[in-house]
Amino acid sequence: MVLIFAVMSCLAVIFVCIAALWKTFEKAGKPGWAAIVPFYNTYVMLEIAGRPGWWLLLMFIPFVNLIFSFIVSLDIARCFGKGAGFGVGLFFLPFIFFSILAFGDAGYTGK
Repeated sequence: MVLIFAVMSCLAVIFVCIAALWKTFEKAGKPGWAAIVPFYNTYVMLEIAGRPGWWLLLMFIPFVNLIFSFIVSLDIARCFGKGAGFGVGLFFLPFIFFSILAFGDAGYTGK
């Protein structure tokens, strides 16, 4: 019974994350389906943040990927008119903060 609850809870979180990322991509003028394609979704996030696509290669380097992911989170927050604190939230709690971006009134302003 506990295992079923754990699996159902994980699936619910996964579906909320996909929906939030899908809607965030659409707000930024990118295809929503990109949220479910591995690696391509990271490339699209880099585009939304205004960073070059070759940064995707840096995401494969351990520890370097954490630094660049943090920078991208800050840039995405800025592109949606949010502050650095929101960017930190995107980095540490993306399932909550991407939901706020997706279903809130934040609009994509770009760089």
